[in-house]
Amino acid sequence: MSKIRSDNSFIMRLSAFIVDKRTLFFLLFAAALLFSLVSAGWVQVENDITKYLPEDTETRQGIVAMNENFESFATARVMICNVTSQTGQEFADSFSEIDGVAMVTYDTTPEHYKNAAALIDISFEDGNQDDRTLQAMNSIQQQLTNYDAYIHSDAGTNLNTMLQEEMTVILIVASIIIVIVLILTSRSYAEVPVLLMTFGAAALLNIGTNFLCGKISFISNSIAVVLQLALAIDYAIILCHRFVDAHETHSARDAAVLALSKAIPEIFSSSMTTICGLMALAFMQFSIGYDMSIVLMKSILLSLISVFLLMPGLLVLFCPLMDRTRHKKLIPNVSFLGKFSVITRRIVPPIFLIILIGAAILSQQCPYCYSFNDLKTTKMTESQTAYFKIKENFGTSNMIAVVVPAGDYEAEAAILSQLEGCPEVKSTMGLSGIEALDGYKLTDALTPRQLSELLDMDYELIQMLYAAYASQHSQYGQILNGLDEFRVPLFDIFVYLKDQLQNLNISLDTADGQSVSDMFLQLETAQKQLQSDKYSRMVVYLNLPEESEETFTFLDKMHGIIDQYYDEDCYLVGNSTSSRDLSASFITDNTLISILSIVFVMIVLLFTFKSAGLPVLLIIVIQGSIWINFSFPTLMEIPMYFLGYLIVQSIQMGANIDYAIVISSHYQELKKQMPHKEAIVQALNNAFPTVFTSGTIMASAGLLIGNLSTQPVVSIMGTCIGRGTIISIILVLFVLPSILVLGDSIINRTSFKMKSIIPATVKKSGSLRVQGHIHGYISGMIDGDFDGTINGSIEASVTTDGTVRKEGELHAD
Repeated sequence: MSKIRSDNSFIMRLSAFIVDKRTLFFLLFAAALLFSLVSAGWVQVENDITKYLPEDTETRQGIVAMNENFESFATARVMICNVTSQTGQEFADSFSEIDGVAMVTYDTTPEHYKNAAALIDISFEDGNQDDRTLQAMNSIQQQLTNYDAYIHSDAGTNLNTMLQEEMTVILIVASIIIVIVLILTSRSYAEVPVLLMTFGAAALLNIGTNFLCGKISFISNSIAVVLQLALAIDYAIILCHRFVDAHETHSARDAAVLALSKAIPEIFSSSMTTICGLMALAFMQFSIGYDMSIVLMKSILLSLISVFLLMPGLLVLFCPLMDRTRHKKLIPNVSFLGKFSVITRRIVPPIFLIILIGAAILSQQCPYCYSFNDLKTTKMTESQTAYFKIKENFGTSNMIAVVVPAGDYEAEAAILSQLEGCPEVKSTMGLSGIEALDGYKLTDALTPRQLSELLDMDYELIQMLYAAYASQHSQYGQILNGLDEFRVPLFDIFVYLKDQLQNLNISLDTADGQSVSDMFLQLETAQKQLQSDKYSRMVVYLNLPEESEETFTFLDKMHGIIDQYYDEDCYLVGNSTSSRDLSASFITDNTLISILSIVFVMIVLLFTFKSAGLPVLLIIVIQGSIWINFSFPTLMEIPMYFLGYLIVQSIQMGANIDYAIVISSHYQELKKQMPHKEAIVQALNNAFPTVFTSGTIMASAGLLIGNLSTQPVVSIMGTCIGRGTIISIILVLFVLPSILVLGDSIINRTSFKMKSIIPATVKKSGSLRVQGHIHGYISGMIDGDFDGTINGSIEASVTTDGTVRKEGELHAD
């Protein structure tokens, strides 16, 4: 085994330090991993994706107002097939008796009975995760055991828990695929545990440090591990291959030092393209992009740290076992691809250009959607299946919540009246529309006499109640003028009566107390859902789809009606308003992310290849893969969730460009040793194992997520990442080589040299042609501008576009 020569470069010294202090780094990583196991429990997860809407949007402001002022109760829609309407009524009556069920809605109209199927709407007294709601749901399911029934409800659903369970299965399957791929592309079976340990450490560190990000979305929390594996495992593969090559002629320690010193610039450059692509997400108005950007960029950085600091020591530690478990090369050469590229260099690029133009046009016609309720996934939960079954038979209900300042019941009644007169409105609900007793609505204003007769209570007691109400609300004129004609909305006087009873300021006898008890139950439900001290909420059901220009136009019409009665801020909240707000920001986000991801990656490529032409060619290929990827939804007429498009295009640009970089790097190096046509053949042979390994892992991870996750946003992202990676691999293997060969002259003419901040020291001897500014030793000290030939030795830095080469060499160093 030969020893590496003394080299005082910073990277070499740093590499030697990392390898020699490997025991110290083992201890540091062990402590960090133990800490991560504990801190993983500190991570706070946000399950509500609407929290990431831009703060200035109407939907976000309305949701904040509703969450702060109203309670939300669990609901369920139950469809029972192949039953009579009478059986449906029997079930409705039975459900209404279950503890925890607040209200059951069912009738024989087509809205609830159609095609021998009964649809029962159920409202619960508590929230989705409350025990009473879960017990009530269990009772409903037990009653439907022997029937063909479907239940659509969010009760008991925890998106974070469900996704975590799905991702555990996905990670297990992905790990099996990864082990198989690593075995195929390895040169020793013992390489596999080194790679898995390195990645496992990086993944655990990322999970354990997520608490530093504050509260993260359930999407980022769930898919980060799988995407980290797909995006960053090639860094470990690069170092491993470097080590195996160096170990052919060096000891384990020296091979690790040499491999690390060569891998650091290569891996750093590769990781920067991925980080730059992810960085573009941080500029989205929809802050879920920022959330994913931070978590995934952190995962890349921690992967780099694990590869640079932990893996070299593992390679030295496992080196004896790697030597004993070496096996023959399992991945064949792909010389035929290189030869094909040379032969078709004038055919493939023009065809690709035509496909590129067509794909760009088709991708711009992608049928985007901004609500994922109607998106079908390959795997669906029972509730999702029920949703689509109910939709097929009864359609869907597009609900809009109207949030207005509290207190003006006449304005609320007028708004609901006008909206009910619109053909776009199916039905409305508000305090002014809820019947109390004997035909009176909750917002009807009653005199003391009317209330006394309505409740069959003592008139003098009611007068005392009205007097106390007037006094508390500083309406003393009503007391002085007599209370006989004093009118108070039924809802308000009942709220006041309830407060007085609770504070023991008023007491009722048994008969009177029984007469108002039912009213209090109705009042409590209405108060929690429809009115607070600050806001009133009305609910409007539309005959329009959630997403359409007609729907968005009608939302403006609704605002026009509401603005006739209120000068203060009023909000419309629903899937339609969310879709409108998101569609408005999508154009800006899409343009911004496309430009930033290309610009960021272009900057990295310019520094990597020191050529203006080559980065353009690489980005055209990867951008082409993005356009082709998002042509599929257009051709297949499948709605594409806008968030999946924004995130995937950024990841695809940042990650898949690495495949093009690997091939181009080998090609640029080999051109110095052989003709460019031969160089492309050898470049593909050298790069194929890396492209195959990284690409297969990323495509597999994406497709597994797409096919095994029931969450529409996550599933769509996975499908698009998997499909986009496959397209990128095909293009970099079959199209990029032809472009590189055909555009070789462009690459050469657009190359440039950059001055190093710290010029490299040149060591040569013999008959040398030297040109440039020299600082160093040439058989003695020399410092000045020089252009000539030296017979001797040189150890100096040469700048100002300087060159040092032996006489007769065609290429400068």
